[in-house]
Amino acid sequence: MSDTIMRTSAPAATVEPALLDQAILGATTSDWLALLKPRVLYLVVYTGAAGLLVAPGPLNPVLAFTAILCIAMAAGAAGAINMWYDRDIDAIMRRTAKRPVPAGRISPSGALSFGVGLSFLSVLLMWLATNVLAAAILALSIAFYVFIYTMWLKRRTPQNIVIGGAAGAFPPIIGWVAVTGHLALLPIVLFALIFIWTPPHFWALSLFASADYEKAGVPMLPVVAGAKATRLAVMRYTLWMVPISLLPYVLHEAGPFYAASALVLGLAFIWYAIGVMRDRQDPTGVSLTRDVPAKAAFKYSILYLFLIFGALVVDHFL
Repeated sequence: MSDTIMRTSAPAATVEPALLDQAILGATTSDWLALLKPRVLYLVVYTGAAGLLVAPGPLNPVLAFTAILCIAMAAGAAGAINMWYDRDIDAIMRRTAKRPVPAGRISPSGALSFGVGLSFLSVLLMWLATNVLAAAILALSIAFYVFIYTMWLKRRTPQNIVIGGAAGAFPPIIGWVAVTGHLALLPIVLFALIFIWTPPHFWALSLFASADYEKAGVPMLPVVAGAKATRLAVMRYTLWMVPISLLPYVLHEAGPFYAASALVLGLAFIWYAIGVMRDRQDPTGVSLTRDVPAKAAFKYSILYLFLIFGALVVDHFL
């Protein structure tokens, strides 16, 4: 496959200019909310709030809520810009074809304006409510997701998820810095945990959505290296992730409740990864078991992140 993936024309981009305003005016509230990628937003807000809650020092409840709101706004803004840029491949993939931009319910220019405006507002509000470092890291997270992952890596390399995973790993750092005004060891470890968690999470998804990615010309690992190599990669990253998840305890940043939770959750993740690795697939990459292990691993990976960050917060207050 060519190193550079050519973009195809998006159906949304073919909308007549006279209809663009109509596309915006005809959009519902749910369409604008869909631009924010709410399913991704939940995890981002949750991990950002966890970083804020375990940080030492008090923070006014109103300012704490504002900081979490800013993290949500920034993540949603990056998602909206991503939908604007990826409208061509979103229109091709069955999983994303009904999104507001490729479906023509919101114009590309409307999505871009919405995303850019929300980006600036979130950073400015974070600066005013907390501190300049938190605002700067928030801005960096948006820029990383938009420019590094969406515009550079996603269409060019199967390592898109590995490197691009940093974009989703910033929230615990932002939450921590919003309270303290400085970096520390624990939020950096939490960043590393999400960074290593991201590849097995997305590669499990890509195993049962590989036909979509191949059709759109996106070089996800199953498309470029095949299903077998992807299943092994899921296992490899999971084995790296588990010891990283125990670092907060090893470094005396968390207690035994977190350690026990991380160990149990990590062993369960390994069990799901083994299921993915042992799944039989034919040469075309279509699972003979309809990718049941990959889907199960993908769903568990989401639950894993919720539970391990929840365990960290509970341990902190214990």
